[in-house]
Amino acid sequence: MTPLLQASGHELTGVDSGLFDACTFGEGIPDVRTIQRDIRDLKTEELEGFDAVIHLAGLSNDPLGDFDPALTDEINHVASVELARKAKDAGVKRFLFSSSCSNYGAGGDAMLNEDSPLNPVTPYGISKVQAEQGIATLASSDFTPVFLRSATAYGVSPRLRFDLVLNNLVAWAFTTGDVLIKSDGTPWRPIVHIEDISQAFLRALEAPAANVANRAFNVGRTDQNYRIRELADIVQETVPGCRIRYAADAGPDKRCYRVDCSRIRQALPGFQPSWDARRGAGQLYDAYKATGVTVGDFEGPRYKRIAHLRDLVDRKVVDSRLRRSYVAAAAGRGDV
Repeated sequence: MTPLLQASGHELTGVDSGLFDACTFGEGIPDVRTIQRDIRDLKTEELEGFDAVIHLAGLSNDPLGDFDPALTDEINHVASVELARKAKDAGVKRFLFSSSCSNYGAGGDAMLNEDSPLNPVTPYGISKVQAEQGIATLASSDFTPVFLRSATAYGVSPRLRFDLVLNNLVAWAFTTGDVLIKSDGTPWRPIVHIEDISQAFLRALEAPAANVANRAFNVGRTDQNYRIRELADIVQETVPGCRIRYAADAGPDKRCYRVDCSRIRQALPGFQPSWDARRGAGQLYDAYKATGVTVGDFEGPRYKRIAHLRDLVDRKVVDSRLRRSYVAAAAGRGDV
């Protein structure tokens, strides 16, 4: 996201506690001014002078949410609402919140839009719903919150994660010859490339306030909803010589949802997502070949967020309250 924002003329300051400094995949981490701070400790005065805050910080998936549900609520919900409150008090005009389609949780087979009932089934999903609700109460003529509910991310990036479904399936296929499915393969997942997510944030940052004020947007493409087994088929067709295999404990997954992404295309006509699962699987396969990824790499702590955090706690690099995280503050063009 940072290079995209910079290329569009925005000046950036990052806020990062450094939890994942050791998790870089390849090269490409941009060099920007960074405040070393946990969002729970960020002060109102540190947000003064910025036009917008892009709030990406948090425990970023269901396994992390399960690590400590109370801590997940503290960081993803309570600290997010407090960050929005501090931003408003500091005079920030726009607040982009990185939410999730996990809000829909046990959504079944129906196509869901932003007005559909929210049915989160994990501490992570619950924390995102409650954060949206709390931040929404702060909206005013001078403070514009926007809620970007991203589908499940995939794709190559400098902080690549292997605990995401398409990234993980391609990694298993490349390193072992097996496309390992850890559920019964039936759950629906909407997926979206990280470059398209980044583009959505840029468009929401620059859109007229009337188009986005206090609104939620599903981020992705409506035609990119897949059953897990369909993604496995795509991976099998992408990685030569692999076969589909179900894990011994594979079973139903109550997280199942399909989403309609037409609202974001209507409100942000400049948003033109270009990636699909097949192209993304090819990109991942090429990257894994180029870097020689091994099972130890993607199943180990470096690229698996929950394993990495547990390792940091075990080595006492952080305490049990994880006093680190990430948020980005974006200044408008020409502003310092």
